[in-house]
Amino acid sequence: MSSGKILVAQGGGPTAVINQSMVGVALEARRFNHVTRVYGALHGVRGIVDENFVDLTQETSHNLELVASTPSSALGSTRDKPDIAYCQEIFKVLRAHEIEHFFYIGGNDSSDTVRIVSLEAAKAGYPLRCIHIPKTIDNDLVGNDHTPGFPSAARFVAQAFAGANLDNAALPGVYVGVVMGRHAGFLTAASALGKKFPDDGPHLIYLPERTFVLEQFLADVKATYARHGRCVIAVSEGIHDASGEPIASLLAREVERDDHGNVQLSGTGALADLLCDEIKAKLGIKRVRGDTFGYLQRSFIGCVSDVDQREAREVGEKAVQFAMWGDRDGSVAIKRTGYYSVDYELLPLEAVAGKTRVMEDEFISASGTDVTDAFRLYLRPLLGSGMPDAFRLRTAPVPKILKKN
Repeated sequence: MSSGKILVAQGGGPTAVINQSMVGVALEARRFNHVTRVYGALHGVRGIVDENFVDLTQETSHNLELVASTPSSALGSTRDKPDIAYCQEIFKVLRAHEIEHFFYIGGNDSSDTVRIVSLEAAKAGYPLRCIHIPKTIDNDLVGNDHTPGFPSAARFVAQAFAGANLDNAALPGVYVGVVMGRHAGFLTAASALGKKFPDDGPHLIYLPERTFVLEQFLADVKATYARHGRCVIAVSEGIHDASGEPIASLLAREVERDDHGNVQLSGTGALADLLCDEIKAKLGIKRVRGDTFGYLQRSFIGCVSDVDQREAREVGEKAVQFAMWGDRDGSVAIKRTGYYSVDYELLPLEAVAGKTRVMEDEFISASGTDVTDAFRLYLRPLLGSGMPDAFRLRTAPVPKILKKN
C-alpha cells in the first residue's frame, strides 16, 4: 500500500528563486489525491540523515506563495558532498519514513547525489522515484539552455556593472569587479549586458574558459586606459594560468582552501586586491579600485528576474508531474524553443550528474576579453522585464574665453 509521502530538499548555494521550485513541488504535489504528506528536509541532505523534517502539508498556500517570492533557501541548505556511504544513509532514512518520491533542488553535486540514491533504491527493490530539480547561478548544468537562479544573478551583475561604469566615468580610473564562477564564466559575462554606449564598461572581460596571462592582462589594461582615460574590468574568480592553477593562488602569499580542498575563491576579496596591486605597481595608475561581488548576487532581494521566477516555479511543478506520471528517475532540464519560450524535459540522471558546462566558444569574442552578440541575444530575454537604463547629457560646449588654446 502506498504511503503517499514525498520529500523535497534544497542543496548548494542559495539563489533568488530556489524557493519558487520548492513551493512548486509542494503545491503541485497537493493536486494529486494519493499524496498524503509533503515533507521538507532542513539543510539539505544533512537534514535527511539527521531526520530533521518539517511537514509542508500544514503550510497555508498563501504563506507558501510569500515564501516563494523570497530569495535564499527557506528550508536551509548544505555544502555536504555525499559519497556512496552518505547516500546509503540518505536512502536508509527515506525508507524508514516510507518516502516514495524524493525531490532534490541543486546543481552538479546535487544531481549526482540523486543518481546514487536512485541506484541504492533500485538495488534494494524499493519503489522510490528520485527527481533532480536544476538550480545554480553558475549556469553550468549540462543539458540545460540555462538554469534557474542564473538569470536573476545575471540581472544583478549587469546592473551592478552598469552602476560601476557610471561611477568610473564620473571619476575616471581603473575598476576591477570579481564575479563568481570557478569553471564557467556565464555570470561574469553577464556584465556585458550593462553596456549602453560603445565606450561603456566593462571594457575588458576575463573568463575561466580562456587562459589568463598576467602580462597580457596588464597590456590590455594599459591600452584601454590610454584609449578611454579609464578602464572597467570584469573578472571571473576562476581565472587560471595555462596549467589550470587559479591566478588567486599564484599571486597570493597565503592560500585559503574550502572543505573540499579547493582554493577558496568566493568571498575573500583576495583576487581583486591582488590584480589592483599589479596594475598600480606595473602601470603606475594611481586611481585603481577593486570589488568582490562574492555572495551579493545569489540572493539579492531587490533584483529578481520575473522570467527566472516563473521558470523556477515551473521546474518544480514539472518535477512532480514527471514523478507522478512517468516511470523513471531523472533531472528536469530547461530547453529553449523560440525567442522567447521554453519547454521542459526529463534527462537521465547520468547525463547531468557530476558534469560541468562551460561557456560555448560562440559566446566568447576572438580576443577573449569580450562576449559576442550571440551571447547578448542568449542572455537578454532571461534578465526579465523592467531592466533600468542609463542616459547621458548631450553636451553643448560653451566657448572658452580665457583659455582659448
